[in-house]
Amino acid sequence: MSKPVSLLFGVHAHQPVGNFPEVLIDAHLRCYKPFLQVLYRYPEFHFSVHFSGWLLDFLIKHYPEDMALLQEMVARKQVELFGAGDTEPVLAVIPSCDRLGQIEALSKKLAEKFGQRPQGAWLTERVWESTVIPALADCGIRYVIVDDYHFLCAGKTHAELNGYFTTEEDAHTLDLFPISEMLRYKFPFSPVDETITYLEMLADSGQNDAGNAAIYFDDIEKFGIWPETYQWVYEKGWLEKFIQKVLASPKISTQHYRDFHAAEKTRGIVYLPTTSYIEMNEWTLPVESANAYADLIKQAQSSGWYEHKKAFLRGGIWKNFFSRYPESNWMHKRMLGLSERLARLPVNQQTKEMQEKLYQSQANDAYWHGMFGGLYLPHLRRAVYRNIVELEAMLDTCNPRSAYFTEDMDFDGVKEVFLQNGIIQAVLKLDSIASICELDAYLLKHNFGDTLRRQVESYYKKIQPGKQGSFNHEVSGIASAHDRINYKHVINAADIEADDYPQGMFIDRLDDVYINYQYESLTNKSISFQAEETSQHINKKIELEHNRLKASYCFTGKKKNVFRTEISLAMPSCDGMGGRYIYQGKIPGGFGQSLKLTKMTEITLDDDTLKGNIVLKTSSPVLFYAQPHFTVSQSESGFEKIMQAVKLILEWPTTDQELVITLEINTRDVLE
Repeated sequence: MSKPVSLLFGVHAHQPVGNFPEVLIDAHLRCYKPFLQVLYRYPEFHFSVHFSGWLLDFLIKHYPEDMALLQEMVARKQVELFGAGDTEPVLAVIPSCDRLGQIEALSKKLAEKFGQRPQGAWLTERVWESTVIPALADCGIRYVIVDDYHFLCAGKTHAELNGYFTTEEDAHTLDLFPISEMLRYKFPFSPVDETITYLEMLADSGQNDAGNAAIYFDDIEKFGIWPETYQWVYEKGWLEKFIQKVLASPKISTQHYRDFHAAEKTRGIVYLPTTSYIEMNEWTLPVESANAYADLIKQAQSSGWYEHKKAFLRGGIWKNFFSRYPESNWMHKRMLGLSERLARLPVNQQTKEMQEKLYQSQANDAYWHGMFGGLYLPHLRRAVYRNIVELEAMLDTCNPRSAYFTEDMDFDGVKEVFLQNGIIQAVLKLDSIASICELDAYLLKHNFGDTLRRQVESYYKKIQPGKQGSFNHEVSGIASAHDRINYKHVINAADIEADDYPQGMFIDRLDDVYINYQYESLTNKSISFQAEETSQHINKKIELEHNRLKASYCFTGKKKNVFRTEISLAMPSCDGMGGRYIYQGKIPGGFGQSLKLTKMTEITLDDDTLKGNIVLKTSSPVLFYAQPHFTVSQSESGFEKIMQAVKLILEWPTTDQELVITLEINTRDVLE
């Protein structure tokens, strides 16, 4: 008889830093709580779990009784805890010293809270680069889990992937377990009997002289949060039936990764290429390349050879997100700059709070986008920037920066000017647009330039403008999020048109033609540009005064033109109830509505989430337009429109009189 297959069953629980409390509460009620309660009733069912540190802190604080269940399961040796970076960073894209700090922070937390220091680690989004090996090994991590796809890309076959392998880098060794893609799609979407039959088949195919493992580790959110899964997993009893039938089967034995690792030998040396799971490799590609890649996959599937040779159809790598989305790249390079500044600070000036702010700015979710990933979600980007702005203020207190300096922060070949006075900071691109790409308010801990341009996504070809609908799943079980086409909002053709320019502040046009500026001069308070248009000579000046940013325009020309400037502001309340315009003592509308005012000289943008406001003033009356800026993206729930910013357009005829526009940033205590 064959040996039982060792079911190495693991789940990964994570919520992004900065996610809404109501989302965390719902996730706990529909997933974390019932999952732990079901597993608690079956002490013989051994499993592994990884909780990201930020989520774990939330659950310990708000749901101690459920964490007590987990603690008891750890104590009775039912659960193996897995480590990772504390705030769920992609380890490959943060500095080596931060990798060490992040991994050690979570390992120490698990040891203190649950009495178990992890030997295994979860790799965020299964992003593998060999450069992460030394930090993991130095922190006492002995093995990590990646997809079987990673191994197939290295030339391994499915038949070989029933145990662990060894790799090395810079005199450090690490063992690697391959997660079964087949099990990722079966748990919990296939009927229980079908799933058990498959596991028992793995036992029958194993070798008597070696342990045979069925390796699973995937998002716990599939067990209650994904569409239909709560009813399927708990109300219809999938999870309980699955556990019962696993325990009843003589061909399946649940086992911890650490026990399998201790009992079995490595299957040999392996060197994996830089990659992530196969879906991610498509998401990270630019649109044309992603479409070409998807077409190749369809051709391979229709020809019948895809499953056997898919490892040779490579997509992109995770870091391509920085090339694809300039906003992600900018955020990442800002984080790297602060990491370097903190590392240079004398040890006696470094604080735990500084380190926590840095680590939270490294949380992965806001940096990428696909079926998942939160780049399109303003509140996740806002959480990253909040930590960036707070940390920058702390570092400036210890080691003040110059009031102005230039550098090419994002490596795009164009330098930026940083103007700061300790209260606000404006960052301008030294390109022909001469616009502000970042506007930080240190007291509000907010970047008003944190918005997102509309660009074409490869999945837009699936959208049928003006329609709503969903995919009819015709196989047994329930549909995975990957197989659904849902519409959370009605989407029209205009909603998915790409923007001509990045979203920014003071993007100027003359008679509806973008102005081509030249950089002129820079002082510790201001920067000046000039433009020679056909009918006008234009001087543009940006300066800081305490909590005010001023943009001044002077025109020299005989012809009267229509001048227009566009200001995009990231207001945290977006189109919710907490964001409103205040004009002449009244509220003409919220940020989610369009607004037009003639002869406007002052208007306030007040925001409850921000606990502050911006007062916009002009030195002479202007025609004022305001409208919400939406993007269209997909998530596991379907296609949706998300408000990124309020777009303000100011328009006036050119005259020989200087026009001054002021943005005054106030905290709520100023109002009260």
